[in-house]
Amino acid sequence: MKLSTLFSGALSLSFMGALLPSLPFCAAADLQEIQQRGRLVIAVKDDIRPLSFRGVGGQLQGLEVEVAQRLAQELLGRKDALELQTVANRDRLAAVMDGKADLAIAHITGTPVRSRLVSLSIPYYLDGTALVSRDSSVQRLTDIGKRAVAVLDGSSTIATLRYRLPEADLISVTSYEAAHALLEKGEAIAFAADASVLTGWVHEFPSYRLLAPTLSVEPLCIVMPKGLQYNDLHLRVNQIIARWTAEGWLRERATYWGLP
Repeated sequence: MKLSTLFSGALSLSFMGALLPSLPFCAAADLQEIQQRGRLVIAVKDDIRPLSFRGVGGQLQGLEVEVAQRLAQELLGRKDALELQTVANRDRLAAVMDGKADLAIAHITGTPVRSRLVSLSIPYYLDGTALVSRDSSVQRLTDIGKRAVAVLDGSSTIATLRYRLPEADLISVTSYEAAHALLEKGEAIAFAADASVLTGWVHEFPSYRLLAPTLSVEPLCIVMPKGLQYNDLHLRVNQIIARWTAEGWLRERATYWGLP
């Protein structure tokens, strides 16, 4: 499916985003309540390799899981003082807004619209739009030219591609599986998505490779409840992330998980 109707869809999503701040908020736990409870509840994904996914034994693992575990260690003194709740994409913010989770570490890009709904930490990882291909004729982005590039239907990646690769023929797909099928049949030369997710793609399909450089820089942030009563939690989480960044721990763990 071509992208002739995608921009009207994006406009609809923007309109929906403008309405979201009017939704009611439920009380979430502040830092003192979390410490009194002795357990940190964090919403995560379970299908984004290598950020947060289930390994062979079904255990959650990945960079975001390690961030959650170490955050529990920092805030409560034990990394196992942690309850991980898996969520779908549509529920990542709602889990915190509704008080079902204290925080969300679930491949969430910091955006102005999201910052109106929740508080966002400083970034723990800088993601960005990237392309993956297995075609040997494509060694760099300029080799794409006017050829077909698959992209998820309704994705914010579309605007980035329109700006950075204006001649590319964008083809809409509904899933990563559909994108893979398209590339396997030779109907697209590359697939565009978040670099972190495409890293997992390359792990699963070693014949593919990421094309450098990334087309954008997008910060992944921890979602926290919004409100002055949560200032202690906001400050503490941001101090911890800043220290991890300065110490090089976040970069070390990103490298361990194969992230660019």
